Amino acid sequence: MTSSSRLIRRGAVAVVALGALTAAALPTFASGGDRTTAVRAAVQGGKARNVILLIGDGMGDSEITIARNYAKGAAGRLAMDTLPLTGEYTTYAVNKTDPSRPDYVTDSAASGTGWSTGHKTYNGAISVTPDGKAQPTVLELARKAGFRTGDVTTAELGDATPAVLAAHVADRSCEGPADMAKCPKQDKVNGGPGSISEQQVQTGADIYLGGGRARFAQTVKAGPYKGRTVIDQAKAAGYNVVTDTAGLSAAKADRKLLGLFADGNLPLEQTGPLAKAGGTEPSRCAPNAEFTGPHLTDMAGKALQLLDAQTRHAKKGFFLQIEGASIDKQDHAANPCGQIGEHIEFDNAVKSALDYARHHADTLVVVTADHGHTSQIIPVEADSPGQTATLITADGAEMKINYATTKPGVSQEHTGTEVRIAAQGPQAANVVGVTDQTDLFHTLSRALGVGR
Repeated sequence: MTSSSRLIRRGAVAVVALGALTAAALPTFASGGDRTTAVRAAVQGGKARNVILLIGDGMGDSEITIARNYAKGAAGRLAMDTLPLTGEYTTYAVNKTDPSRPDYVTDSAASGTGWSTGHKTYNGAISVTPDGKAQPTVLELARKAGFRTGDVTTAELGDATPAVLAAHVADRSCEGPADMAKCPKQDKVNGGPGSISEQQVQTGADIYLGGGRARFAQTVKAGPYKGRTVIDQAKAAGYNVVTDTAGLSAAKADRKLLGLFADGNLPLEQTGPLAKAGGTEPSRCAPNAEFTGPHLTDMAGKALQLLDAQTRHAKKGFFLQIEGASIDKQDHAANPCGQIGEHIEFDNAVKSALDYARHHADTLVVVTADHGHTSQIIPVEADSPGQTATLITADGAEMKINYATTKPGVSQEHTGTEVRIAAQGPQAANVVGVTDQTDLFHTLSRALGVGR
């Protein structure tokens, strides 16, 4: 997309800016009511003191509908459904050797690089363009401008979506110092900036919360921390390192915070039957008896609490990204209850962000996904060649969920569909219509008043 086409589209959006009220004063969208006044009130320009970006990984429109049907019923609404301004954005990546050619099905690394840096890249790249050049991210720009920053996820902190904000490597697999085979130029032994985890510490966001403890426990191979772990590096950089819910709860605003709550990804919220060839008996999902916490809402709430305390008397506010990572991971696994449980908890985090914004009207809240995924609602009587599972929804009705982008037993695939983006607060009007992931970078950076 050219710069001129972006300007034309943004200009068209600006024309509808008929008025501006604070987010706290936004009228409620009544079912069946005239929404004209509410939409007019939601259109705001200007700067935001705070930006909260919430990413549901793999959360396509189908995944949203599945979670809504199951948890709220077909006529119900999730918290993410209540944002006043909604659009769709395109998600394609580009070919590494020929960036003029689109790769229609993106992964989380290329898509995250899009909204984090404003640049398209190839699948697997973390905030570098196809020529290998590192591009400044919205978190790095915000931090340089004096904003506090945070990065929260239910995945490993070195996973693609959290990584794109604070690291630059040629391949997403380069999470720890022992994982650098595909990133020789970034390896510290070759004079590079190091692995994703090392770079995250060096970037210095105020808050990192998620999994990936095993990566941070790896040994640094070169530089001043050679022979010590990345955790040691973080402690030397002033981070309070916590590993459980008690440590998270006790954390204070006077230090940076690194929360590592699992060796890998955080445990799932819910369990239930996996989809299978021939289907399953109708059932409900159950809480995961092995869940050890923290919930995404615990991490999101703590991050908001600490960032608010750190910025209360400051000139600048904060930028915070919150990811519900395992919607995607359980869609890959054809695990509908795992997928739905993660989606519901992500929606709880969305509610926490909206509750915060209700009392801080100068906060931009954006809720979106990185790409679409496999799961589809099909007729209960349909005979699918894929894997299916049937769940009993909040309506007391049967819902048959189909996974068929690969053969049974093989990890399901992302899809190339456009996905929802919704927002409220300053600059939220720029999500309306059909945009691209790279446009989100400009919306975020314009709201914060930062730029390259």
